[in-house]
Amino acid sequence: MSQAASMPVAWRCLPFDALLPRTLYALLQLRAEVFVVEQACAFQDLDGADQVSMHLLGERAGTGGETELLAYTRLVPAGLKYPEASIGRVVTAPITRGTGMGHALMAESVRMLHSLWGVQPIRIGAQAHLERFYNAHGFVSDDKPYIEDGIPHLEMLRK
Repeated sequence: MSQAASMPVAWRCLPFDALLPRTLYALLQLRAEVFVVEQACAFQDLDGADQVSMHLLGERAGTGGETELLAYTRLVPAGLKYPEASIGRVVTAPITRGTGMGHALMAESVRMLHSLWGVQPIRIGAQAHLERFYNAHGFVSDDKPYIEDGIPHLEMLRK
């Protein structure tokens, strides 16, 4: 049994306008904690796509009854970032590292995207060092590496 199984997670998928201020704050805080601070990468996270995307939240009840955000992705409709639908801003809380939470998040993201918009190809822009992680979820590199915000990336497609 993976450690992720010992972290009970409730999944919610919401449009931007349904995100309550505390939820929006938590997801932006997690994105900044990992993508800006941990990865030491100054980039424009608020890129205008949040308002037209769906937001997948993996949460658990905290000790004081508050909700704790453990995992998050942004599900982007086809035609916005790429011709295909996309999964982006894939992030897990540092406390979940090594538990399998990232794999649970990607599996739920693919399932939810297909549930929302039908089974279809999904394109992602992945950090190159995570290629094997995304391969495990059916994504294959298009062999066109690029640099984004100083970090090597690959476009990957799940047919």
